[in-house]
Amino acid sequence: MVQNIHSILIGITEEGDAQERSAALAYGLSLARTAGTHVTVQAASLKLTVTHAFISNFAEGLVAAENRRLDALAHTVAEASQRAAAASGVACTTQAPHLAYPALVKSFTSLARTHDLTVLDSEPISLAVDRGLIEAVLTDSGRPLLIVPQGHEAFAGDRIMVAWDGSAKAARALNDALPFLRAASQVELVSVTGEKDLTHTVPGAEIAPHLERHGIQVNVLSLPVQNGDVAETLRSHAHLTRTDMIVMGAYVHSRLRQMMFGGTTQSLLKNCPVPLFLSY
Repeated sequence: MVQNIHSILIGITEEGDAQERSAALAYGLSLARTAGTHVTVQAASLKLTVTHAFISNFAEGLVAAENRRLDALAHTVAEASQRAAAASGVACTTQAPHLAYPALVKSFTSLARTHDLTVLDSEPISLAVDRGLIEAVLTDSGRPLLIVPQGHEAFAGDRIMVAWDGSAKAARALNDALPFLRAASQVELVSVTGEKDLTHTVPGAEIAPHLERHGIQVNVLSLPVQNGDVAETLRSHAHLTRTDMIVMGAYVHSRLRQMMFGGTTQSLLKNCPVPLFLSY
């Protein structure tokens, strides 16, 4: 059983498009049931704003009508979330704010600071609204984040892989993930070699005793990088070992560099085969 997680925030953004069922909602409720914890669901809707001073009354009316529609959709999602939580036996509160994008990001990030963990759907498109929420929670909330890809609607944490490069952010992620690592039956500490110099970082073999003092038996493994791509190496190993979750420190390289040239965090945010636990 996952212990020492007492409050989970699940975020859903209603933009009015036809979307697949939220894996984050189902996964988050499943995790909450396993951990015996409280859930807050924020089903927010994105408020459209009129910026042109000379826009016609007709166009302004269309925008107002669309905002009412989005707001109603978000409230419907919040109510459905409340019913799903009740059916699962999970204590749940819901919110359905209707906010413009900057206010939405600020509101959600502030809310994340008051919870132990945030759960969001994966978003492969870098400029999407939900990716903005992911980036904001990672960098501004001070809390860990679980990204859930489609197809993972039930929590599983039996086999966990920790991506370890000896950095401060990897150490932060390892510590934040301790409740999950303690509950797992198999934990692998995986270092990918050959992509960057790890000489001046903490080797996996040196962090293993720390985990053992927390009651966690860990296998330490070094993998050669595949075609210079750390993310693909981790994805391949996750498939091979049927990993339930990947734990990783986010943006070990600068965010700007990763946005411009790509990087492990960006690559896994775009395509991860299993839920991805991130700390910054």
